[in-house]
Amino acid sequence: MKGPRETDFAYQAVYRYLTSLISEHATDARVRLPSLRQLAQRLNVSISTIQYAYSLLEKEGRVYSLAKSGYYAMPVPSISTLYSGDDLLEMVYSNARRPGTLNLSADEPASLQSLDSPLLLLERELLRQYPRQPQPSSQPCGELELRTALAARYTSSPVRCWHADDVYIGADLRGVLEILITVLCLRDATVVVESPCDWALLRLLQEACVRVIEWPVLADGELDIQRLKDLLETESVRLVMVSSGLNMPRGSRAPDHNRQAVAQLLERYDCQVLENDCYGELGFEPEGVRFRDLLPVERLIVFSTFEKIIGPEAPYGYLLSRHLRDELQRHFLLRTFRLSPIRQKAIARLYGNGRVDQHLQVLRRRLKDSKTQMTQLLQERMGDALQFVEPHGGATIWVNSSRRVDVRRVFQRLLKHQVVIAPGELFSLQGLHAQHLRLSHTFGGEQDLAEALGLLGDALRLEAIE
Repeated sequence: MKGPRETDFAYQAVYRYLTSLISEHATDARVRLPSLRQLAQRLNVSISTIQYAYSLLEKEGRVYSLAKSGYYAMPVPSISTLYSGDDLLEMVYSNARRPGTLNLSADEPASLQSLDSPLLLLERELLRQYPRQPQPSSQPCGELELRTALAARYTSSPVRCWHADDVYIGADLRGVLEILITVLCLRDATVVVESPCDWALLRLLQEACVRVIEWPVLADGELDIQRLKDLLETESVRLVMVSSGLNMPRGSRAPDHNRQAVAQLLERYDCQVLENDCYGELGFEPEGVRFRDLLPVERLIVFSTFEKIIGPEAPYGYLLSRHLRDELQRHFLLRTFRLSPIRQKAIARLYGNGRVDQHLQVLRRRLKDSKTQMTQLLQERMGDALQFVEPHGGATIWVNSSRRVDVRRVFQRLLKHQVVIAPGELFSLQGLHAQHLRLSHTFGGEQDLAEALGLLGDALRLEAIE
């Protein structure tokens, strides 16, 4: 593959190469695959092209990824090797991608209704319109057309407005947040996060040596104002991370009056506010106020990803910031993300022609329908064993056991039946949520799900702690 001009569909050739590579190393041992950078150099394509190919293979259960480690070929283990190791998150990742597994640990809203096909179709049209054009000058912060589209989408008034220069796009959300952690000098600093919190964010902060204080969401979904006030008065808090809409994995949403009170409190203290908008457009009903509607733009940083609403062909992460321009531009230039300009243009056109909004209407409806089906099954089959938060959006349900149980042992028992759940302890660094678990409701078939829930009920009863 050395030598020929790279196209925006080169990932298909990379995919075939990786498929052959995986077949050569089929074994029950863990086999590490070449890194993104190694493959980019070997095959003479961009890192983002390699990432697309790995993303497809990960969706198919052929590979899995581990933070700060890389990609691995999915082993074909004997039953005894499935449960080895102490890292629960690694066990979830490695088992969730196995062929034949019912993955109830997933959080992939776009799997019900992705925009991958329209995105690739639009790419082809753009390639026909602009054949063999010379590569444009480097845009280290992302394609201008896409940054302009995002700035317009986030602008809500002449005061709360964004411009293309305030938007930064990277190859994935992790890479973007790593830059932000560096720019904000968060190493050894104190950060307050809503809890439960997405495990990928928690691991990223932990690996960066950030001191994380968890701020538990109350049972009714409200944010504990007094608890936050105490933290801001007694701790040197550098950053507070809040959800723009849904708190995930709970799927709950704090009422508007509660958000307004939190925003008023945050304005009185000298700390940055980071708004997690990854699920901001996945609420079943129209959203109320968001923190970016309540806080001065100069105090706020927003981050999100396209993948939750578009699908794996759009893995990019992005952030918006008005007050860190020089440092962010410098670090994005140093990081040198190599992103496909045509794909970014295609995403921008999907926003500009209203296709994303049409897609979101369908996706929200399908998510709501699958949530209803799942909650009905939970009530019918496990009403005495489980309690759950009625989600306001997203692709998962936050559940807790009515009895005291060892959820890790429940997880291991279900693995023997090729069912994977996400234990609640993954969503905390401080031992919270040990009696909880997150279940995906974007499942493949009702019969398989009913059987899996029966197995879950049996496991909860068998692992009950007297």
